[in-house]
Amino acid sequence: MTDSLAPQVQDSASTERPPLDAMPITQHLMVLRKHLFKIVGALILIFFCLLPFANKTYIALSEPLRKQLPATSTMIATDVTATFMAPFKLNFFIALMLAMPFIIYQLWAFIKPALYEKEKNLAFPLLFGSIILFYSGIAFAYFVALPSILHFFISVSPETVAPMTDINSYLSFCLKLFLVFGLTFEIPIITLVLILIGFVTTKTLAEKRRFIVVGCFFVSMFITPPDAISMIMLAIPMWMLFELGLLLGKMIEKRKTADV
Repeated sequence: MTDSLAPQVQDSASTERPPLDAMPITQHLMVLRKHLFKIVGALILIFFCLLPFANKTYIALSEPLRKQLPATSTMIATDVTATFMAPFKLNFFIALMLAMPFIIYQLWAFIKPALYEKEKNLAFPLLFGSIILFYSGIAFAYFVALPSILHFFISVSPETVAPMTDINSYLSFCLKLFLVFGLTFEIPIITLVLILIGFVTTKTLAEKRRFIVVGCFFVSMFITPPDAISMIMLAIPMWMLFELGLLLGKMIEKRKTADV
C-alpha cells in the first residue's frame, strides 16, 4: 500500500515544481544565453529604429531647460563630439526603456520553470507592477520634478552670469534624475516583497513609520541635487509610495488570514 502511494506523491511533487537538479548547469547557461541574445537583439533593433530621430528626441528632452533659459542664452557643446554623442547616449537610454517590458519578460521566462505555482501567480503581477511604476517615476521626473528643479537653479543664478548649459552635462543630469525617480517608485514593490517573504510585517512597518519618513528625507538629501526642492519632490513621493506598499501589504495579510 505504501509503495503504491509513493509514486503518486512523487508525481504530485514533480508537477508542482520541476526537478532543477535534472538539468546540468551547462544547459541552464545555454537557456540563459538564448534569452540574453533575444534581449540584445531587441535592444539593437529598437536602437537603430530610433536613431534617425535622435536629434529630435534630444530637443524634446532639452525643452524643459530651454523654456527656463533667458532669450539670450542657449545650450552649448564644450566637446567636439558632444553634438553626436549626447543624442546617441539618449537614444540608447530610450531604447533600453522601451525594451524593458521585453527584457522583464525574458527574465521571467528564464526563472518561471523554477517557481511554484503560487510563486508564479505572485511574481508576474509584481513584475508588471514594477514596470508601470518605473515608467511612472520617469514621467514624474520629466513632467514635474525636472521643470521645478531647473526653474530653481536658473532663478537663483546671479544677474551677471548667463546660464548656458553643456548638452553632455544636461544629459547626465537628466538621466541620473530619471533613474533615481524610476527606482524610487519601486518602493511599493520592495515593501510588498519584504512582507511576502516574511522579512517584516505590516505591524512592524507601521510602528517604524516615523523613522522611515525621516529616512526618506535623509536618502533624498544625498541622491538629489543640492537644493530643498529636489529633496522634497523625491522624499514626499517616497513616503507616499511606502504608504501604498504598506496598504497593499495589509490587504494581502487580511486575505491570508481569511483563507486560513
